[in-house]
Amino acid sequence: MQSVDLNCDCGEGFGAYAMGDDAAMLAIVTSANVACGFHAGDPEIMAETFRIAKANGVAVGAHPGFPDLWGFGRRRLPFSTGEIERLVAYQIGAAQALAGYVGHRLTHVKPHGALSNIGMEDHAVARAIARAVRAVDPSLVFLAVARSALEQAGIAEKLTVVSEIFADRAYTEQGLLLPRAQEGAVLHDAEEVAERVVAMVEEAALISISGRRIPVLAQSICVHGDTPNAVVMARAVRRRLEAAGITLKAFAGE
Repeated sequence: MQSVDLNCDCGEGFGAYAMGDDAAMLAIVTSANVACGFHAGDPEIMAETFRIAKANGVAVGAHPGFPDLWGFGRRRLPFSTGEIERLVAYQIGAAQALAGYVGHRLTHVKPHGALSNIGMEDHAVARAIARAVRAVDPSLVFLAVARSALEQAGIAEKLTVVSEIFADRAYTEQGLLLPRAQEGAVLHDAEEVAERVVAMVEEAALISISGRRIPVLAQSICVHGDTPNAVVMARAVRRRLEAAGITLKAFAGE
């Protein structure tokens, strides 16, 4: 029977500021990528997110980004590849510590926002991120955007790589994410998104904004936790996948 992982980015509040409904999302998904304090998150939020994930049997990973709380890590900042390598390593360490603090275990790393967007196309940045993962803990899975330089970098650094596609984002004709600034980049209709996800998994292909099929192995599906209808969308995606006979299962043991 075919299986796929359903992941979300969570723990993205800060102090008294909430972002998304993590408790609801963690009752739906099979893996969670937890902000590590740079683009969002703090020790209290991280520990609580890991605790809820453990209680729900959800696998957890680090979600490192640029140090950009104001811009939510979605602004491109001019760090060198060496600096990127170290800021990623720093955040993985923080996530490992807080996961261990609540008795959970970190299983993977997925870069966030602008850091991920740059790494999708810039091979030097992608290798810096992958090197940081390997240096801190080579047993961690590298959750990388399908068909990107990140995926190639993870393979080059001899990491276990899992290819990720996005439920709620549109794709270009080249198979990369349509930039958020462009109209139609973020998808909002839960049922349409769920139908599209099932098609991509069953056909082993990305569906571009024009409807073109681009071959890809979809091992994990991401639903962003910070969109207004994220919980409704995640439920719809899970329901439609299960109705199609596709098992929801984490790619790494929790």
